[in-house]
Amino acid sequence: MSLIGKFASVGSATMASRILGFAREALIAAAIGVGPVTDAFYAAFRFPNLFRRLFAEGAFNTAFIPLFAKEMEGGGLEAARRFGEDVLAVLITVLLGLSALAMIAMPVLVATIIAPGFTTSPEKFDLTVLMTRIMFPYLFCMSLVAMFSGILNAMRRYFLAALVPTLLNVILIGVLLAALYWGLDPRRTGVWLAWGVFASGLAQLAFLIQGARREGFSMRVRRPRLTPGVKRLLVLMAPALVTGGIMQINLLVGQIIASTQENAIGLLNFADRINQLPLGVIGIAVGVVLLPELARALKAGDFDDAQHLQNRSLEFALGLTLPAAIGLMVMPGPIVSLLYERGQFTANDTALTAAALAAFASGLPAYVLTKVFQPGFFAREDMKTPMWFSLVTVVVNIVLSLIFFPLYGHVAIAAATSVSAWVNVLLLAVTLWRRGDFRPSAITLRRIFFMLVASLAMGVAVWALLTGLADFVQHGHLLIRLLTAIGIILVAAIVYFGVALASGGIDRSELGRSVRRGRKPKQVDASDQ
Repeated sequence: MSLIGKFASVGSATMASRILGFAREALIAAAIGVGPVTDAFYAAFRFPNLFRRLFAEGAFNTAFIPLFAKEMEGGGLEAARRFGEDVLAVLITVLLGLSALAMIAMPVLVATIIAPGFTTSPEKFDLTVLMTRIMFPYLFCMSLVAMFSGILNAMRRYFLAALVPTLLNVILIGVLLAALYWGLDPRRTGVWLAWGVFASGLAQLAFLIQGARREGFSMRVRRPRLTPGVKRLLVLMAPALVTGGIMQINLLVGQIIASTQENAIGLLNFADRINQLPLGVIGIAVGVVLLPELARALKAGDFDDAQHLQNRSLEFALGLTLPAAIGLMVMPGPIVSLLYERGQFTANDTALTAAALAAFASGLPAYVLTKVFQPGFFAREDMKTPMWFSLVTVVVNIVLSLIFFPLYGHVAIAAATSVSAWVNVLLLAVTLWRRGDFRPSAITLRRIFFMLVASLAMGVAVWALLTGLADFVQHGHLLIRLLTAIGIILVAAIVYFGVALASGGIDRSELGRSVRRGRKPKQVDASDQ
C-alpha cells in the first residue's frame, strides 16, 4: 500500500471515530448542557487521559514502536514476541501500582491537580472524585491498547488500531440515548457516562488482542524482568516521558486556570471536539504511519526513502489542514450552532464556544506539523531534543494564559495553546534543517505556497457567502441553516481544490501515482531531488 493509501486507511477509521464523537458531544450538550456535571465529567475524564497520553500514546509508544520495528526487521516475529512479552510484564506491574495509588489519593488529586477551582463547590468536587475513580482503570486498559496498537502498526496493520477508538463513542452514545429515553437527571447521566468510559476500555483491549492473534502474534504474561531490551526502552522513554509530561502538564495547567471561570472547561471541550476532527483525521494518520515507516527506512539505511516519506507527509498534512484551519476560523459560529445548539445548549453558549474554536483553529496546522516533524527525531532514537522544545512550549503557553486569561477568559487559553504549538513547530523544523535530517524539496515548498494561496482564496469566498446569506445562516429554521452551511462548505471545497489543482499546489499526476502504486521503489522521486 502507498503512503497516501496508509494515511487514508488510518484517516478513514479516525474519521468514523470523530463523527461519532460529534454525535456524542451533541448528545451530551442535549442531555446535561453546559454546567457543573459537564465540568465534572470532562475534568474527571481528562485525568486518566492525561496518564494515557503520557505513558501509553506518548512516552511508551514513541520509544516502543521504533524498537519493536527494529526487532521485526532484525530478528523476525519470534524476537519481536520475546521483546513484547518482556515489555508487557513490566507495563502491567507499573500500571496496577499506579492505578491503586491514584484511586486511593483521588480526593487530594482533585483538590490539588485536577480541578482545584472545584473546592468551592462541594457537590461538583465530590462528583469529580467519584467519576475519576470510576474512570481511572480506563488508563490500565488504554495503555495496553496503545501497546497492541503499536505492535499492529509495526506489522503495517493500521486500520484496526485506528478503528477501535470508535467503541468509546459507540458505548457513550448508547448510554446517552438510554439516559434521554428514561429521562435521567444530569448527575446520574454523568455517572453512567463514567461507567461507559471504563467499559469502552475493556472492549477496545479485547478487540486488539484478538486482532493481534489473527496476525499470528500472541503474548504470554511473564514475571517482570529488566532485560536489556526493556532497559533500552526505559532509557529512551525517560526523555520522552518528560516531553509527554510537559505537554500534559501544559493541558492540565490550562484546565486549572479554566476551572476558575464558570463553565469554561465545558466550553473549551466542546470547541476542542470540533477542532479535533481535522487534527485527529490528519494528525493521527500521519503520526501513526510515519514513525514505523521512517524507523524501518533508517534501519535499512534508505535515506532517500526517509526523505520521500517526510516530504509526502508534509504535503499531505498541510494540503488538508490549511483549508480546514481557515474554514474553522471564518465560520465557527454556524458550525457550533448546527452541532450543539439544542436542549440545554443556548445561543450564548454557541457564541462563547465559537470564539474558543476560532482560537484553537489558528494553531491547527501547527498541531499536525508536530506529528510530521517529531518522528524525524524519534525514529533516530533522539528523544531529548523534543523534550527541551516541549519545555519551551509549555512556558510560552502558561505565561500567555496567565497574562491574557483575566482579559479574554477561556479564549485566552485556546489562543495560548495555538501560539505555543507554532513555537514548537518552528523549533523542530529549524533543528531538523540544521542537522540535515530533513530539508523539504523545492517542489514541496512550491506546493505548500500554492496550498496557502488556495486556502486564502477559499477563506475569502466563505466570508463573502456568510455575509450575503447571513439571514439564512443565523436565523433560519434548522433545516435551512443546515442546507446553507453544507452549500457554503461545498463551494469552499470547489474553490480550494480548483485553485490548488490549477496552480500545482496539489499535483494530480503525483496523487494518482501515490494512490495506485504499492510500496515505493527504492530510487528517489524526482520531486525530492
